[in-house]
Amino acid sequence: MEIGAGTGLVSWKLTFVYCLIFHSTGNLKQTVVPTWFPSVISSFGKEIYHYAGQDIVIYESIDSFGAVMWPAALALCSFLENHREKVNLQGKKVLELGAGTGLVTIVASLLGASVTATDLPEVLSNLRANVMRNTRGRCRQMPQVAALSWSYNLESTHPSSAHQYDYVLAADVVYHHDFLDELLATMKHFCKPGTAVIWANKVRLESDLTFTENFKKAFHTSLLYEDEDMKIFQGTCRVRDRKEK
Repeated sequence: MEIGAGTGLVSWKLTFVYCLIFHSTGNLKQTVVPTWFPSVISSFGKEIYHYAGQDIVIYESIDSFGAVMWPAALALCSFLENHREKVNLQGKKVLELGAGTGLVTIVASLLGASVTATDLPEVLSNLRANVMRNTRGRCRQMPQVAALSWSYNLESTHPSSAHQYDYVLAADVVYHHDFLDELLATMKHFCKPGTAVIWANKVRLESDLTFTENFKKAFHTSLLYEDEDMKIFQGTCRVRDRKEK
């Protein structure tokens, strides 16, 4: 799930985190672990991550792609934790699109944000359980969990006047699915002047690159940070018409 547009000719600051994660070749001994990759303890169907000074227990589910952990979520969590001077979430209102297992929402909440985690209805049960388990008693504001499907027409169900956010977060929402155009339209819908968007994604297919090019046509980006495993872009965005697709 993603973000939105404004009325008339408007521009706003857009923070765009785009993670290019390349497959290693050769045997396992030659594999280099990315610097943003956290230590993980796996046992009995759960994984334990450590961010924002807390152990975070995540349960996955095989019922849906959205209920398993994807690499860009780890990259985005590490980015948020290690770049607090650039992205200050304390007291900010945040929307996560395609929240999946909920790790990004949990980390953003632990960093002080008031977060609404969204995903498809079939993902919400596991998402809600993970979020509540790891934020109850730890955060000033408990995160909210809500269903949201990417769409061209979100104004009727999610009016812009009632859904204003300081940050929109998304990780690994671009992959092999048939709703990339709706995803971009959803991104535009939730964007307002002053909204910062942070997006982390692993490149897998040519369609991922096509989406990135379409994204850049709407949101002008520049490179903020780059290493062997990750690239981070920041840019400005201009949307001429809220109804533009």
